[in-house]
Amino acid sequence: MKHIRSILTLACAATLAASACAQGLGITDIMRAGPRIVPPAPAAGTPAPNVQRSAEYIVALVNSEPVTNTEVQLRVARVLRENPEAQRMPRSDLTRLVLERMINERAMLQLAKESGIKIDELAVDQAEQTVARQNQIPLTELRRRVAAEGLSPEQFRRELRDQLMLTRLRNAEVESKVKISDVEVDQFIREQRAGGNASIAPNINLAQLLVIVPENASDADVAKLQQRAQALAQRARAGEDFSKLVQENSDAPDRASGGAMGMRGADRYPTLFVESTQSTPVGGIVGPVRSDAGFHVLKVLAKSQAGVGDAVVTQTQVRHILLRNDPKRTTAQSVAQLNDFKDRIQRGTADFASLARDNSEDGSSKSGGDLGWSRPGQFVPEFEEAMNRLSPGQISDPVVSRFGVHLIQVTDRRETKLTQVEQREAARAVLREKKIEQNTDTWAQEVRARAYVEYREPPQS
Repeated sequence: MKHIRSILTLACAATLAASACAQGLGITDIMRAGPRIVPPAPAAGTPAPNVQRSAEYIVALVNSEPVTNTEVQLRVARVLRENPEAQRMPRSDLTRLVLERMINERAMLQLAKESGIKIDELAVDQAEQTVARQNQIPLTELRRRVAAEGLSPEQFRRELRDQLMLTRLRNAEVESKVKISDVEVDQFIREQRAGGNASIAPNINLAQLLVIVPENASDADVAKLQQRAQALAQRARAGEDFSKLVQENSDAPDRASGGAMGMRGADRYPTLFVESTQSTPVGGIVGPVRSDAGFHVLKVLAKSQAGVGDAVVTQTQVRHILLRNDPKRTTAQSVAQLNDFKDRIQRGTADFASLARDNSEDGSSKSGGDLGWSRPGQFVPEFEEAMNRLSPGQISDPVVSRFGVHLIQVTDRRETKLTQVEQREAARAVLREKKIEQNTDTWAQEVRARAYVEYREPPQS
């Protein structure tokens, strides 16, 4: 499988800041959310990678904070494990690149702390659970694989916390300042219709049927599970209702909704899924394809390009109760209050809309928390990830975001063509993401330029 990412890389992605935080790549990669595919679990009894440590010394100071030779060499070793392409680079060039990226990262983390950005334990817990859930493995298995990568639980959580801090810093320093004009939207739509924006990832909606392969399954067991997946794929190709096949046979948590994963940009799907279905027409069946979770049978439900008139998307009607961050109320207290609300709603002693009107600290409170029909990418990722896992009528557990803590309920879901207004908003969202990516690079360079960096002895393996 191509582009398999490490557990640590996935941690960055799940905290909405992707792979380069672990790999020492560019700042654009640090901030970009990406597909979340867990590497193969090490065989039983396989020791953690052995990284030879040279004598410890300081290789650079970033605003008086040291970067040590050991830290650089550990990062280099991780890059080499995770990126076979990096092995073709001269070791000295790779080490220099990794050091520069670590300096950039330190400078941004220092700015985040100076800006008063704090990440509480509940947000880190949620990020850790998201990594496990999106890779369809239990939290205990995630932690085992983290240990196999040579990371202690404390180091792993520190990486999660750092990436959440970087994401929130970018939100404040870059995202909030990005504006897209109507002229830019008009130009984008013209180019899309003329086929001139091939670089923009299309929107796709896939459904999956998953046959999980348990950890340490024998070759015989894997063969049987593959045969089961092949038989199910054949039934789907023969015309059986895919949604029903999923509901009755899939091991994935989304089976109740027929396995549909929702209309969104191809860059927000696992690379394996995109590569497997890129030449498949709407309605086509692919698979089984193998990932570290098991065997996937995929159905292409829809394909479209943002800004094109026939675009079809999955829209979700959703409402929420928001308790904002407040110095007088901790995140844990907000979570406890929203858990109480959820319990009362499920017991029938309270109504969601009434609780939202009386308690939600959001402009939607007047309408009982109703946010209307949403399109993919409209909400912050942590909110949207939780929303997409809900079937109509279901209520989430409390969700921590940069705005506070949410209780989310999905009331309905539909596949629909976008109106002209919605097409323009979808195009605006695509343009906004591109401009955020570009501005993030510039901003990161400015942060680096403001930092005092003193180079000491060169890193040595």
